[in-house]
Amino acid sequence: MAQPHAVVVGGGLGGLAAALALQRVGWAVTVCERAPGLEPAEIALALAPNALRALDTLGIGADLRAHSAQQGIAAIRRRDGRWILRVSAERTRERFGDPVCVVRRGELCRLLLERLPAEAVRTAATATAIEPGDTRRPARVVTGAGEHTADLVVLADGARSALRHELFLEHPGAVYAGFACWSAIVPRPERAMAFGESWGRGGAAGVLPLSGGEAYCFATGNTPAGGRSTDEHAELARRVEGWHDPLPRLVAAARPESVVRTDVWHIDTPLPAYHKGRVALVGDTAHAMTPNLGQGAGQAVEDAVVLAHHVSGSVAYVPTALQSYTAARLPRTSTLVQRSAQLAEAVQSESPLAARVRDLAAAAVGAAAPGVLARYTRPVDDWRPPAAARRG
Repeated sequence: MAQPHAVVVGGGLGGLAAALALQRVGWAVTVCERAPGLEPAEIALALAPNALRALDTLGIGADLRAHSAQQGIAAIRRRDGRWILRVSAERTRERFGDPVCVVRRGELCRLLLERLPAEAVRTAATATAIEPGDTRRPARVVTGAGEHTADLVVLADGARSALRHELFLEHPGAVYAGFACWSAIVPRPERAMAFGESWGRGGAAGVLPLSGGEAYCFATGNTPAGGRSTDEHAELARRVEGWHDPLPRLVAAARPESVVRTDVWHIDTPLPAYHKGRVALVGDTAHAMTPNLGQGAGQAVEDAVVLAHHVSGSVAYVPTALQSYTAARLPRTSTLVQRSAQLAEAVQSESPLAARVRDLAAAAVGAAAPGVLARYTRPVDDWRPPAAARRG
């Protein structure tokens, strides 16, 4: 019997995780990435315990932990530095078996790539059309470098995927969340410092630890989509001006060319399904969400593990298996997209009254923490991979 073949459209985190997950259950994979190289922007990812379990299933959890810094499930301050809510890494580990691990996105992608055959990844291969196939016909992907037929196509080309529209013509697609994020990786000061996120009016800012003596600084702000500044480093500095130490100091130390500006898009209206024919959607392509819950990367890796679990049987029944994939993933991720959007609305509010109510509510949770907070986060962080996937 011929080895089943999957074509993955998109060489980002979701695509590489799906490729590795499929390879581990016996599939041959071809990854088509439109960029000329796999060089992700230097941003950090906060991976909660659920994401770490999924990475364990892919065989890279231990390496990921070794290259990461640890953080608690929640650490939130006001703009002036007063703590609103704080749960330590130790307490997070006690409740969920792992802390939150913060790592460079490039490091995670490297760990995934190392476990894929070099010939499996094809760069400068932009997918321009897709035919989903069915139980009788394979799927087909057209790229600038040629055509591919496949038993399965994994669509992982991002929140603003053009190919997604070909599959779901009536869906409105991703919408702009109303704000952007500026970020940079900077040297970590030698003296001890507290990490976490801080909330102000009209945005948030924060600093997260990274391994290797570095830290990740970020700030969000309400702004029209597509805007660009002639000096994004100066714009990031403006966004944290007047905020508590060490935010302004760390931003000032950033290399100007290292500052990354990212418009935030999310899929506010859930897709009717995460599959069509022999095509499965994963990650941001399926359920792009705002970064407020820190679950975008984690949900993409969960998708990869669950998808591989459901298609590990007969190739002839891939379309049916993908129905099970949708049933397993759509309710969970749709809830998280909505919850993250609600939190984003509260954090980005420019109303003094709304900001005060938000901070008081979070402080009330903090006063009752960790019990109340654990009940809120447990459905997210307590996720376990499918039993068969764990055995793999």
